[in-house]
Amino acid sequence: MEKRLRLAPSPTGLFHIGTARTALFNWLYAQKIGGKFLIRIEDTDFLRSKSEYTNNILEGLQWLGLKWDEEPIKQSDRISTHKKHIKKLLESGAAYRCFTTDDEISELREEQKKKGLPPRHDNRHRNLSKEEIETFISKGRTSVIRFKIDEKIQIKWLDQIRGEIKWQGKDLGGDLVLSRRAKGYEIGDPLYNLAVVVDDNFMNITHVVRGEDHISNTAKQILIYEALNFKLPTFSHTPLILNSEGKKLSKRDCVTSIDEFRDMGYLPEALANYMAFLGWSPKSAVSEILTLNEISKTFDLSDINKAGAKFSWEKLNWINSQYIRNMDSVKLSEVICRYWDNLGWNPPSKEWAIKLVILIKDSMTLLKDSIDQSKPFFLLPPIQKEGKDFLETKDSKASLKLILSYLTEQKTVKLTKEKAKEIIKEISKIHNVKKGILMKSLRVAFFGSLSGPDLIQSWELLAESKSDISRIERCLKLI
Repeated sequence: MEKRLRLAPSPTGLFHIGTARTALFNWLYAQKIGGKFLIRIEDTDFLRSKSEYTNNILEGLQWLGLKWDEEPIKQSDRISTHKKHIKKLLESGAAYRCFTTDDEISELREEQKKKGLPPRHDNRHRNLSKEEIETFISKGRTSVIRFKIDEKIQIKWLDQIRGEIKWQGKDLGGDLVLSRRAKGYEIGDPLYNLAVVVDDNFMNITHVVRGEDHISNTAKQILIYEALNFKLPTFSHTPLILNSEGKKLSKRDCVTSIDEFRDMGYLPEALANYMAFLGWSPKSAVSEILTLNEISKTFDLSDINKAGAKFSWEKLNWINSQYIRNMDSVKLSEVICRYWDNLGWNPPSKEWAIKLVILIKDSMTLLKDSIDQSKPFFLLPPIQKEGKDFLETKDSKASLKLILSYLTEQKTVKLTKEKAKEIIKEISKIHNVKKGILMKSLRVAFFGSLSGPDLIQSWELLAESKSDISRIERCLKLI
């Protein structure tokens, strides 16, 4: 039998890292067992669902490299089918019309609150007669459809992550609402628990992998599966992603959407790599830097931890820096050039851009770090106090004059790294100037301070962009 897993996000907000990790775990397990990874957009919350959020989710999945195997389906296209199944449950006696008003429910909640009881419906209309139903309808009362839950029943299933889970019927909050309010004998729009069961059965889903916040929903859904004579899938409930305080990661933690991670400068491969280890601990030791295909070979749902997974910026940053460092320099330069283009910075050539990327990539953590790291090569940096102090020394001034004189005399000679080293060595030897003084003087001239990237490689780049001599001349004017 074909193994089929799905991601079923609601398009009511931007693609969240929690949803992304759920997608990743589904995708990895589908790869591991030779199954399919499917998408269902659960857009039946008509007030909050937006097409731009659907697009954002699908684009985020593609960016992360999580390709789906069949055309995504929309839950809203299947409402008539959901209603047919609700009708079946009504006809079989597994469900009933409930005419309790919102005011009556509020009164019930207040009464329960005063007694210190958990909120639950009292199932007051479970056994209405035909005449009582008609009386309610004739008075203009609307009804929801409720699914009968036997309070004495015990629901249990074998979870691939948590082992056996048991849930008592009395703890499910009373009979479950399957549809929104409707007039007369109509059936209102189906709600989550009913629609999920019907659609998972329709899509032949064999494995449901989702967050632990769905455990109580699973207990309710199992009862609906059984009432409709559907085959149960295998369930797995992943741990939540927690912040540094051990609380569920939320918008208050600043960054939660995949868009935000992308805009901050994280590579999709790095973020996916990090998320895979966010709650998953393989039995055998493996490298922490792995492609999704490599991870899928060792990934197993039974290796996912039950406890919440704490999100670590330090770990994510380290992984991202490793990916940047190991990334092909040509490909990385194409990515970084987009940052430069947005700022109006134009490299002299593609080769020059690649050389600059090679120079700065080892010191980058995020892609956007390339802006600060490369800025001194496009814009003339201000001279810092430490640089000014050093320039005022006698040796520094003499050093810059000697270098400038050498460069102006050798205008036709292309300055390479080897030539730059030769100039430093020759001036040091002939004029008895320490190499350290020469190099510090140049560093201040080029970058305005005594620190910065590799001087020799930088000099080659500045010479190619024809700004090395002008920067030395600027410093001499200031002295």
